[in-house]
Amino acid sequence: MFARQFRSPLVLILIFAATVSAFVGEGQEAAIIGAIVLASCVLSFTQEYGASRAIDALKQRISRKAIVLRDGVECSVAAEDIVPGDLIRLAAGNLIPADGIILDARDFNVSEAVLTGETFPVVKAPGRSAPEASVAQRSNAVFTGTSVRSGTATVLAAATGARTEFASIAAALERQIPETGFARGIRLFGYLMTEIMLAIVILVFFANLMLHRPLIESLLFSLALAVGLTPELLPAIISVTLARGARAMAANGVIVRRLDAIENLGSMDVLCTDKTGTLTEGVIHLDGWLDVDGNPSTDILLWARLNATLQTGLKNPLDEAIAGAPGEGASLAAFTKVDEIPYDFIRKRLSVVVRTKDAEDLLITKGAVLNVLETCGFVSTAKGLEPLDEKQRAAIDEKFRRWSADGYRVLGLAIRRFESRKTFSRKDEIDLAFVGFLLFLDPPKEGVKETLAELAHRGIAVKVISGDNRYVAAHLAQAVGLRADRIMTGEDLSKLTKSALFAGVQHTDLFVEIDPNQKERIVQALRSRGHVVGYLGDGINDAPALHEADIGISVDTAVDVAREAADIILLKQDLGVLVSGVDDGRKTFANTMKYISITTSANFGNMISMAVASLFLPFLPLLAKQILLNNFLSDVPSLAIASDNVDADQLLRPRHWDIRFVRRFMISFGLVSSLFDFATFAFLLFFAHVTEAAFQTAWFVESLLTELAIVLIVRTHRLSGRAVQARCLPGLHWVSGLSRS
Repeated sequence: MFARQFRSPLVLILIFAATVSAFVGEGQEAAIIGAIVLASCVLSFTQEYGASRAIDALKQRISRKAIVLRDGVECSVAAEDIVPGDLIRLAAGNLIPADGIILDARDFNVSEAVLTGETFPVVKAPGRSAPEASVAQRSNAVFTGTSVRSGTATVLAAATGARTEFASIAAALERQIPETGFARGIRLFGYLMTEIMLAIVILVFFANLMLHRPLIESLLFSLALAVGLTPELLPAIISVTLARGARAMAANGVIVRRLDAIENLGSMDVLCTDKTGTLTEGVIHLDGWLDVDGNPSTDILLWARLNATLQTGLKNPLDEAIAGAPGEGASLAAFTKVDEIPYDFIRKRLSVVVRTKDAEDLLITKGAVLNVLETCGFVSTAKGLEPLDEKQRAAIDEKFRRWSADGYRVLGLAIRRFESRKTFSRKDEIDLAFVGFLLFLDPPKEGVKETLAELAHRGIAVKVISGDNRYVAAHLAQAVGLRADRIMTGEDLSKLTKSALFAGVQHTDLFVEIDPNQKERIVQALRSRGHVVGYLGDGINDAPALHEADIGISVDTAVDVAREAADIILLKQDLGVLVSGVDDGRKTFANTMKYISITTSANFGNMISMAVASLFLPFLPLLAKQILLNNFLSDVPSLAIASDNVDADQLLRPRHWDIRFVRRFMISFGLVSSLFDFATFAFLLFFAHVTEAAFQTAWFVESLLTELAIVLIVRTHRLSGRAVQARCLPGLHWVSGLSRS
């Protein structure tokens, strides 16, 4: 990191200038330039290093864990502490932490797109692969960086760290993170500075040669002018500002995984989110266990508990709600688990097989009502088993809609009895008997209506993307103050072309019954409309959308693959925490822009003044070492800007880079600064009649004072002197002390 400070183009220019000075015998000049270079690099390094240490400490709070079997005991260890020989337990949602061989698997599907580019998950199982088999053909192995889509497995770790397949081809296949708006702004700003630097160096150098000034002196003066124009502490200022922003956000429960995401968070104008846990309490209660006729049934509760407590795949709050529901029923100890068919996002159901005391196997299937009905050929009524005809389907659908419109999340339950056997598969999910419903209630979170109003007040539109049905989503939207009449279903979306979706997303607030693959399409369409999009998700199926969004936001309790895809982690699944994060992001952006505005305008004004003065004075208005020292001394107080206050109006709308504004401000404000410089020149030459050395010394002091004054003027848009005093910069006392010196 320290060496990187010396690779800056500006520093290289200064080193070149020092080398030229030493070569022509100006040892003192070379020593002064070298000292300024070293001081700037040390200052930049200390700030950047401190910022990086702070960010590393924050990342440790959200380090990824894995379940391993050591000495016959399951334990949770940091993913980077896994070693070859460890037995790793994997389940849906896990990121695979090592290359390994599958010892045992159950309906195990792995997404390997990061390595193979294959979009769909691949089935993995114990077995053998040919030694020459490619990564895509090794069906008995898993690889670091891929993720578990469904099922469970036990894997023997074979390779970790730099020895993994991912490490060997990461340079070629690593997914490129799109350039953020802030990074693009910095790049364009760099182009602007380069253009102006080249123009100044060429014009001033040749103008001084035409005035018969010494060659080396003219070259050093021109180079010093160019360097003096540029805010060389900008990387340090950005690092410090972002690090302090990250620490402030961490204190409010927001952990930043990628620093430049802070700027994007401040620029966000659309937030896409699921409803569970963000708009709702997230503590789901099982409120009803009803048979097909809508009557409470202890059998339904018993079967639901067997399904929820014996499954070993994807953990979810619905199963926790079932396990914790009150109610009497037969003891679960009377049943023995035989097998399970894990949940996946295509079937949207989960089956568990248990053996009864009569040595009969009972398959219990739970899931989305429509998906459970797909497997059913019968319905269980008070009269017994009946064929599932259209009339029965319509009655079930009517109950489903009515309860959903009341805000309940409804799951279906079906069973089938088999003769005893050892294994079952998805092929056995056929001709089941639909037996009843499970009704869950997740009420709106307290205060969420006010929080959504706060986001709207800050210019952020909230769009709900949910796999739940339209009735539940519409009921919730009405309860929390969102529009419930602008709805698009997953079925509608699947029929839209890219252009049609591009037009439709702008006027849609609720995306319901959405498949996992459609979430990414929605985010893409919103970004294509020019929005800066944040996506809040915590599930396996949220990872593609989190990658696609400008700001991927997840929670500390999310599955591994979602946390790794996110830029920002919320320690509490609360939109109120996110509001604070947005404010911190906008403060960070505003303070970064303050530094850029202050330094570019002040430096531009001084450089114009010196360039013009050098053409009319019989001597150089400032020595090269004075220009560099002036630039360094005026930059030091600017470090305090990283923790400066921000005007309230700058928090009320998304902040974006505007390179044209920077250019206009630099030129207009810089020229005003030059007017004061020219007035100083006139006083020194025509009234004070100073010598060359006195002129250079006097203007050095005046130039430094004007730059320090600009720090106080530009930091707020307010005109009231009282407001400026009340919102004084931290450390202003040492700024004033430097001014007096």
